[in-house]
Amino acid sequence: MSVEEIDRLHKYRDDDQFVNTKEEFQKVTGVSDSILNLISPYFKFPEWVNNQRNNLKDVTKQEKENKPSSVVVKDLNQVTLEELKSINGIGDILSERILKFRDRLGGFIVDEQLYDVYALKPEVAERILKKYRVLKVPEIQKIDINTATAWELSKIVYISRGVAEGIVRYRNEKGEILSFGELIQIENFPADRIDRIPLYLSLKK
Repeated sequence: MSVEEIDRLHKYRDDDQFVNTKEEFQKVTGVSDSILNLISPYFKFPEWVNNQRNNLKDVTKQEKENKPSSVVVKDLNQVTLEELKSINGIGDILSERILKFRDRLGGFIVDEQLYDVYALKPEVAERILKKYRVLKVPEIQKIDINTATAWELSKIVYISRGVAEGIVRYRNEKGEILSFGELIQIENFPADRIDRIPLYLSLKK
């Protein structure tokens, strides 16, 4: 360093000011980039300065993580085979199974129905739902649970033929079904999917 550069640093220190970064050192002294690169490895700054830098990095990282995603969400009822296969964890078999399940439903009514696809892991379903959601709900004509035949009931994905017949028997014995909660009394009824039933059936008013 030249005498002039050293004098500038001393004058800065005489004013009770301190250099806390190598960039600030260069600004105060006016040293060249080559000199700065040569001597900066030997700089030692107070611990609180380093902590302040780390805190700033953490804040910046958190701001990036909290920054709204720019991903454009598309309709789950329009997703194609190739689009599904581009998602990590989805191959030929699962992509075809998802589309077949969608066809059987007549289209997804709610996002949660994606979790009902056989052998589709929840974490993979979550990846899909980051890009594809139900944007346009299909028109589903609900049928009255108290007048539907066993055949009509069995057309619903979540109700097997045996359960459908059980519903009709229960209805004949009780006169009518007053709440969907009653269905869990029917043998082999899929109780874990009872929240899906009102999407397709209605109760007599």
